[in-house]
Amino acid sequence: MSLTEALDAYFRVMPPGTFPIFRIDPLDRLGVPVVSASLRMGDRPGDIIHANGYGATEEEARVGALGELAEEVCADQALLRMPRVHGTYAELVGTFGAAAVVNPLTLSLPAGSPYRPDMPLVWGEMKRLSTGERVLVPEEFIAVRPGNLVGKTPLARPLTNGRGAGRTQEQALAHALLELLQRDGNGLQFRAMDQGVVLDLEGAALDADVRELLGRYQRAGVEVLAKLASTDFGLVNVYVVGRDLSVGNQPLLVTGCGEATDPDRDRALRKALLEFAGSRARKAVSHGPMSEVARVAPREYMEQFVPLVDVASEEPRALQAMAEWSQLPASALRELTACTLLRRRTQRFEDLPRVPGMEDPAQRCHHVVKQLHAAGFDILVADLSPPGHPVHVVKVVVPGLEVETMTYARLGERNVARLLERREPLVGLGAPPPGAQPVRLTPEAEERLGGPAWFDARLAEARVGRLYPLYREPDRHAVHAMLASRRFGGQ
Repeated sequence: MSLTEALDAYFRVMPPGTFPIFRIDPLDRLGVPVVSASLRMGDRPGDIIHANGYGATEEEARVGALGELAEEVCADQALLRMPRVHGTYAELVGTFGAAAVVNPLTLSLPAGSPYRPDMPLVWGEMKRLSTGERVLVPEEFIAVRPGNLVGKTPLARPLTNGRGAGRTQEQALAHALLELLQRDGNGLQFRAMDQGVVLDLEGAALDADVRELLGRYQRAGVEVLAKLASTDFGLVNVYVVGRDLSVGNQPLLVTGCGEATDPDRDRALRKALLEFAGSRARKAVSHGPMSEVARVAPREYMEQFVPLVDVASEEPRALQAMAEWSQLPASALRELTACTLLRRRTQRFEDLPRVPGMEDPAQRCHHVVKQLHAAGFDILVADLSPPGHPVHVVKVVVPGLEVETMTYARLGERNVARLLERREPLVGLGAPPPGAQPVRLTPEAEERLGGPAWFDARLAEARVGRLYPLYREPDRHAVHAMLASRRFGGQ
């Protein structure tokens, strides 16, 4: 299916509103097309959605930006319509059976969560991919932001993780699953937890697009490091960081990072290299000087979008941390994020999996689903596609995959086992020591681990420290709005 057809489909799914689309890569010097797409549907801050896309061509970048925008638009509309079921886990299991209700203890709850089987919750409906059966899941794991929630006792902060869009159901599902697997596989491997596994690309038979990108970055004076996070499920999970000594008046460019997971090593590395450029431009437009934003954004964007930033809705820790970063020079940010460039050992790129045919979304989807099912994981899918439109949007939940351990202290059996294997002081078995919290696990998981587990969230917070903006960022221009407010000396 052509990029032109995909663009047309995404355009047609958009509701009425102000809709500026513009290139933001001129804020950087890498020359990789990065596109911003924004939508304003009303006069409230919640009526604004931003998205970004990147690619080897502008058309590819525009498809990425509009696809991301369509994900959010369609998800918000579908979650408004989604029927809810009210009840406790114990009650619903008694009514529908255990197979029809996901156990919250398998969803990596925050350590110390007050959840119990008789806690009243609000549930939404998903389908088991393997059988088509209905499965009830707490709504906060289907929602993508707090505004989607009906209930008042969420077990975890809603995340976009596991959301995907495409022109076919398979393409949307592959997108969503690979995002889940990417974050499950790298969350304890990079950023503040970087394990320093650098990919050796010297002499490797690289894809032509990969060679072109590496040459482009080298000519721009950026030393790129491609690093391996994991090969779980036979997939290639990589990330790209870089050393840049010439960022001009955009210090945040030195903190760029691109991530990718794919069955094929070349596709994974290509996406991570492109996302590295996308990350740099996105940070520049979101948190950099507004004078620079005005250089690339149309007037309607500056007049109709920037004034509606809602600082009050931001996560305080993310906002404060990024505000600090935005005031630092590039030299200080390089020193602060030096751990992301750690080198401990090398991994031959050519030893990683290479799977032909993965450019076909249907084959890619089939391969990923097969790998997860073979490992014993259940795949639950909520279809958020807009009725009557040629766009597919899904939200996927895979109980047992984990995310946000170092930010929101969410973990279960999988990340406890990983941290125990590395002898990290963040976790342990037995009674929690002072300051630590019990990890909420099923009895079966505790038996496999060797007993109840605990997690030290305070130690995790200290480990992340001033690197928090590498994990969570405030929305666009929130830092500018905060610093410009009266209490920070603005007018």
